[in-house]
Amino acid sequence: MIKLLAPVIVLAALVAAVTLTDEPVPEADFTFINRGDVKTLDPQRMSWLQDLRIARLLYEPLVRLDVLHEDYPPIPGVARHWSVSDDGRTYTFFLRDDAAWSNGEPVTADHFVYAWRRGMLPDLGADYQTFFLLVEGAGDWAAWRSAATTRFAAESPGLAAPERRRRAEALWRETLERFDESVAMRAVGDRTLEITLEVPTPYFLDICGFISLCPVYEPVVSRYERVDPTTGLLKQELGWTKPGVCVTNGPFRLAKWRFKREMFFEKNEHWWAADTVALDTIAVPSIEDPNAAVLAFETGSVDWVSDVTVDYRIELARKKRELYEEHAGLVAELRATGKDVFAIDAALPDDPRKNFHVLPTFGTYWYNFNCQPRLPDGRANPFHDARVRRAFAMTVDKRSLVDEVLRVGNPVARTIVPPGSVAGYDAPRGLGCVSDAETDAEREAIVACARGLLADAGYADPGSFPTVDILFNKDAGHDLTAQAIAKNWQEHLGVSVTLAVKEIKVYADDLKNSNFMISRAGWFGDYADPTTFLDLNATGNGNNDRKYSSPEYDGLLAQAAAEPDPARRLDILEEAERLAVETDLPLIPLYHYVTPYLFDPDVVTGINPHPRATQDLYLVDILTDTKGPNRLLEIRSGDDYEKGLLPAASAGVAAARERSE
Repeated sequence: MIKLLAPVIVLAALVAAVTLTDEPVPEADFTFINRGDVKTLDPQRMSWLQDLRIARLLYEPLVRLDVLHEDYPPIPGVARHWSVSDDGRTYTFFLRDDAAWSNGEPVTADHFVYAWRRGMLPDLGADYQTFFLLVEGAGDWAAWRSAATTRFAAESPGLAAPERRRRAEALWRETLERFDESVAMRAVGDRTLEITLEVPTPYFLDICGFISLCPVYEPVVSRYERVDPTTGLLKQELGWTKPGVCVTNGPFRLAKWRFKREMFFEKNEHWWAADTVALDTIAVPSIEDPNAAVLAFETGSVDWVSDVTVDYRIELARKKRELYEEHAGLVAELRATGKDVFAIDAALPDDPRKNFHVLPTFGTYWYNFNCQPRLPDGRANPFHDARVRRAFAMTVDKRSLVDEVLRVGNPVARTIVPPGSVAGYDAPRGLGCVSDAETDAEREAIVACARGLLADAGYADPGSFPTVDILFNKDAGHDLTAQAIAKNWQEHLGVSVTLAVKEIKVYADDLKNSNFMISRAGWFGDYADPTTFLDLNATGNGNNDRKYSSPEYDGLLAQAAAEPDPARRLDILEEAERLAVETDLPLIPLYHYVTPYLFDPDVVTGINPHPRATQDLYLVDILTDTKGPNRLLEIRSGDDYEKGLLPAASAGVAAARERSE
């Protein structure tokens, strides 16, 4: 009773606040909780999962990945088909004639060139800049631009204001001219886009389906750009992402956005496959309290909770296992016929226990070390030394963490890439830790080795080690993880540990600015290749929050990128990961993700259980309403493309595959 009373009070307070201060959220066909407030709707600036999930409603890339197929194959998006040169470097995309923006204007090849140039531009600081730098000449162009603006900033203080402005604008014009001359991406007319890569990239089409590579509408976005006369940088404001201003090319358009209140979306009637969408409206209320989120689902206020983080999710998982045990025969029979987990749940008798779903996910949770020589406050950083990082990694009891703290089935992580997740890739063993010990003596030996590493690094006396700060955001149970790990380090290494819990936005800013000693972090793979994880540790990568820099590691990534033999390439990447997880330890892999969902499989279909965890929510169909086909959607296998969700696209899928092979 006490457990339930708290969320009731919280939810009542949230409802009262919205009711008293503003009009209520309009009723929608589908309502879901997108854990974590959206930070940006600029696709080139995105990296957070909640932003990417929303962006998939608003934008469409060149290709889409078929999220309802077990292999996640590329299928037509804005491009109706494509061709690839014999050397695997030049891709030609033929855009569909009916691709349109939400204002009815056509989507053209120039819009992609404009958006990708934004992503390449160092001024923007895109987290996924490395994706764009796959294009031939892009890396050299970005390096030239960075050097040119650095020189300009150094010279501009000595110039009069009018001259500074004139030179800054001239530098921008030169930047555009150099792009056209040196970067191998060009619009061949309105509907044809040609891209040449630096080297053949086997996962390039997968990347082309990533949201950060979507087009943006230049006539509006460019109105929010200006050249800074002091630095020469192109300043890009976000006013174009507001409702009523934002122009997008995906299945939905942004109708309303009130930060920390709600987002509301309406079907984009100009989208080329709008007639296949079974929803007219989608609402995303902002409910930060995890208990209130569960209660909102149980009372029918929301249809899907995208991440269940309540403390009692352990109990929900236990009850779901009991349900499967009670119907073990039926579950086994359905599995034998190839049914996916959501289809199995839908086939079970009506029971609230089947609404909780725990899914293996293509992602890893870890702790970052700040690898820079000095901390932001100027102190010497003990974690600049890899021996110190290894010592701390060895003394985390990962097994206890997943079995006694998390208790929802997370696999222990020794590596960054989840083992078995990429075909042909054999992950390294990883560094051992205290939870690997089978006896007290083995455990004591591991601790002694870790303390020896600290002594070698100059910390024979644990009291001389600086107080260790762990940075994390306050939701999703990160505090419990931090408490458990802090206890490990205090017990085994004798160091002092403090916990720095912050609001998500402050935490995100501190993470990006490397304003931490140790921080919680994690990553969900963006494409089916080890580099979706391994590139995060490359020098200069926009998502390298650790500021780890290793010539040996970078060299292995470069060697793999140039390796034409697929098997040898994966072997080289394995060497790179071994260096990261067994020797250098810029991070501590803790566990591989599972994602807990809440939704009723008898009511909602179109959410997929694939470990890639990409949700194209325009596929959602409410089975109990009068819209859409009201048929259960399932993961498909083999070459069963003709059963895809977009009838308008299905005729072109086979041709697209043929042209791309």
